[in-house]
Amino acid sequence: MTIEYLLYQVLRLGSVLIVGYLAGLLVIHRGVKVNYTRKLFHFAIFFFPVLFAPDFDVDGNPVSLSVSTGVILMLGLGLFLKPIRDRWYFASVLFRAIDRPEDRPYTLFWLTTQVITGYIVIVFFVIAFGHHGMGELMMIPILINGIGDGLAEPVGVRYGRHSYPVPAFLSSRRYQRTLEGSACVFITSLLVVPFFHDHFTAQQLITALIAMPVIMTLAEAFSPHTWDTPFIFLAGGFSLLAITQFI
Repeated sequence: MTIEYLLYQVLRLGSVLIVGYLAGLLVIHRGVKVNYTRKLFHFAIFFFPVLFAPDFDVDGNPVSLSVSTGVILMLGLGLFLKPIRDRWYFASVLFRAIDRPEDRPYTLFWLTTQVITGYIVIVFFVIAFGHHGMGELMMIPILINGIGDGLAEPVGVRYGRHSYPVPAFLSSRRYQRTLEGSACVFITSLLVVPFFHDHFTAQQLITALIAMPVIMTLAEAFSPHTWDTPFIFLAGGFSLLAITQFI
């Protein structure tokens, strides 16, 4: 474990906590909807590891890096446990940034299970893509999830006019998504795939440009409430493997 690696993890986790704290303050003092602030958290959790990695010497075993990042993140999520947030103002503010009233009392359960499963899927595909020398392709579903799904709920809340029901994870509850929000995933997919054109043949790139927006949008649309990240990662990872190996 190098100093560079430790600095990377400190900066990554610290940045996530700062974003979450500022988002919580917006909820408390400005009345900003949690539908908006929780997506800031969502974006930070899955995008900051990618954002900061190039600035540090963390090019070791990608599986070890993914696993350790997930473990450290879960320790950070431990701040949301009720005994801790009841005694520490900082933790209580963090929790306000993600605690949608309509999700109670399952807020923490849904968040932690989504994050754990999401990182398990990332590790699986890091191994799979790395075996074929295409490790960077996992960035495609990560970016689509971080940007497209990150925008889907705020856009849906603000501009959504065409809603459709979705189930909740391990619950009989039903929630609403919007076509306008899901369109963010579609558009983001169209924009992200071309940035990785050098990892595809011409035929593979055309196939990815046609298939990925549809597949990723459907994955987001049909995934359970709060559990869209693992579904997007699974759908994106398997689709890219199929495109690169069979086309």
